[in-house]
Amino acid sequence: MARVVVFDETGEPDVLHILEEPVPVPGPGEVRIAMEAIGLNRLDQMMRTGTYPGRFRLPHARLGCEGTGTVDALGAGVEGWSVGDPIIITALPTMDVNGTYADYVTLPADSIVARPDGLDPVHAAALWVAGSTAYGSLVEKAAMRPADHVLITAASSGVGLAAIQVANQIGAVPIAVTRRAAKRDRLLQAGAAAVIVTDEEDLHDTVGRLTGGTGADIILDSVMGPGLSDLARAARPGGTLVTVGWLDPRPASFPTGGPLTINRYVGFELLLNPAAVARISAFLSAGIRSGAIDPVIDSVYSLDDAVEAHRRLDAADGFGKIVLTV
Repeated sequence: MARVVVFDETGEPDVLHILEEPVPVPGPGEVRIAMEAIGLNRLDQMMRTGTYPGRFRLPHARLGCEGTGTVDALGAGVEGWSVGDPIIITALPTMDVNGTYADYVTLPADSIVARPDGLDPVHAAALWVAGSTAYGSLVEKAAMRPADHVLITAASSGVGLAAIQVANQIGAVPIAVTRRAAKRDRLLQAGAAAVIVTDEEDLHDTVGRLTGGTGADIILDSVMGPGLSDLARAARPGGTLVTVGWLDPRPASFPTGGPLTINRYVGFELLLNPAAVARISAFLSAGIRSGAIDPVIDSVYSLDDAVEAHRRLDAADGFGKIVLTV
């Protein structure tokens, strides 16, 4: 038997509970993964609370679209993998059915990539969603170049910190945005070229000063909401705004200022494309080897403590990724 975290109704973290179920058997084209660590994401919180915009199964819904482990069994027709290979899960759009909060996960063999050498399970569990989102939005969508000034909201989140690292790997200039002055030094230590504390500074004046009056070349926004239009004014004429999240659930205001390219990045548009996954994997692996990419960990909990981990997720004051270990 194997442990699985499920929930039968939406609500507070206490709706999560652990069941024991038979170890799943991989079907044709599938692999079974013995999980070692799982990264938590806002998507998990949205599904648990019922604010997720898509449909999902209840009762007995699972959680988790991210994680790492080793190949434990191969279904018929699977080639290129062997039992014991360390892997990272890249795409799991059906996480309510086979989510990663479990001892074992069965999924299509094309949903995994090799885990970079030297990356321990906790950091590997925190790599893919944040790293692929930062790479996909900044490199694939916004065509980020060296010397570009990149304004990053929610900079202390997993995606925000990964975006700082991806920008530095390219040679761009990451400018972190946070509400709390207490996070300034940690963001600078994490690689931000500058930090704007919105509780103390005017965003537009500070961006103008940091960019020589031109504005940000790229804005990466995880917040949206009514402040989106005002945020967009920090971009230079002809700049790019990429939205990657919706931390503010209120309707977003549409930017109506000067010329601006607006993109919405949705992870599965790349993660279901094998060529794009290969590019993401190569980029992140190169960053791990060089030291440019180093996932930032907020806290680590055991699978048995998934409720406490979600309480930490709900607190929304973390710095980096929350990880469950198996």
